[in-house]
Amino acid sequence: MQFLAYILIYPILWLVSILPFRLLYSVSDGLYVILYHVIGYRKNVVKENLKLAFPNKSNEELNSIRKKFYHHLCDMVLESIKSMTITEAQMRKRFTFSNVELIQQLEKENRSVALMCAHYGSWEWIFILQTYMSVKGYAIYKRLANKYFDRLVKRIRAKYNSHLITTKESISVLKRAKNNGEIAMCGFVSDQSPKAEKAFHWNEFMGITVPVHTGAEMLAKKLDMSVVFFGVKKLKRGFYETTFKTIAYHPQDYKDYEITDIFLKLVEDQINEAPEFYLWTHKRWKHRDKVPTDYNSKQ
Repeated sequence: MQFLAYILIYPILWLVSILPFRLLYSVSDGLYVILYHVIGYRKNVVKENLKLAFPNKSNEELNSIRKKFYHHLCDMVLESIKSMTITEAQMRKRFTFSNVELIQQLEKENRSVALMCAHYGSWEWIFILQTYMSVKGYAIYKRLANKYFDRLVKRIRAKYNSHLITTKESISVLKRAKNNGEIAMCGFVSDQSPKAEKAFHWNEFMGITVPVHTGAEMLAKKLDMSVVFFGVKKLKRGFYETTFKTIAYHPQDYKDYEITDIFLKLVEDQINEAPEFYLWTHKRWKHRDKVPTDYNSKQ
């Protein structure tokens, strides 16, 4: 069944991917009508998340953010499909870096990098960063249920010398790279909601206390990787600009969870500046009622 689904769906995805951008975004506009007005994909989740994050905004303001978000979400879906056939020149034009020299300098200093980001703006096209670097790139991801589509995604990323690894593989793969003297860059999308019972750290995110993923920080400390945040701005439809900010050059110099808390604050700043570009469909605050009883005593 997996292979049947693949051979039926893949040609459609490929045909969509070769569309000129003008037509691609026309398809995105149509998808918006279906997702938002017809299906109502996760509208209640988005509505609740926005109310939680912005309790002082009016219903009119929240409705405006919600509609803009769904337009952006549909663009992201089509842009991820476009990744199948987009050329390097096109991607370099559409996904730019304001200060890529910061990452290049870390490479010159033989520093491996833990690159932290959130589900904000566009994280699909960040892999073009590899064309500016000579180090090997890794990205933590969740393996797809369909092994054929999983291979497809890995093949797309490998075009730019980026390699997808699962959370379980990350320690062994990156430790082996370090032992071999390899300078590596690993990307972490670190704003997801971990399981409450397995969380090591809780903190406020958009004013709400939630469990926080600390894997990127812990791995960076274990392997002595400089920690860098990348923030993304959507300049206009189909065009993004990334800016890097060093969080910790030597992560061992920071107290436990301090790096993670700095990261969360940077994500909040992005969201407050342009909230429509955050991924409001995921249930980031679902564990807000499970705060440990000793949380306040640790502050």
